[in-house]
Amino acid sequence: MKLARIIGNMEGTVKHASYQNHKLMVVQPLDIKSQPRGRTHPAIDTVGAGVDNLVLVVEEGKAAQQMTGQKRIPIRTLIVGIVDHAEIQQS
Repeated sequence: MKLARIIGNMEGTVKHASYQNHKLMVVQPLDIKSQPRGRTHPAIDTVGAGVDNLVLVVEEGKAAQQMTGQKRIPIRTLIVGIVDHAEIQQS
């Protein structure tokens, strides 16, 4: 799992059938200091998160298949948790 921030919504009138009934969001991965790290990308929201929420994401195709109940899905990132508070200690 990785920490990310939701920075936007995605909508489309024409989309792959596997996206039906799923909310798509744009996430920005974060580093240990909550700074942007890497590229933004789409994710399926499974927890009802919103823009600017700090979230946990899973970036694995098998997890996406299991959560959506579909064998072939063209996305691998899922939002699986909303983070209310994170306390990170430097070692």
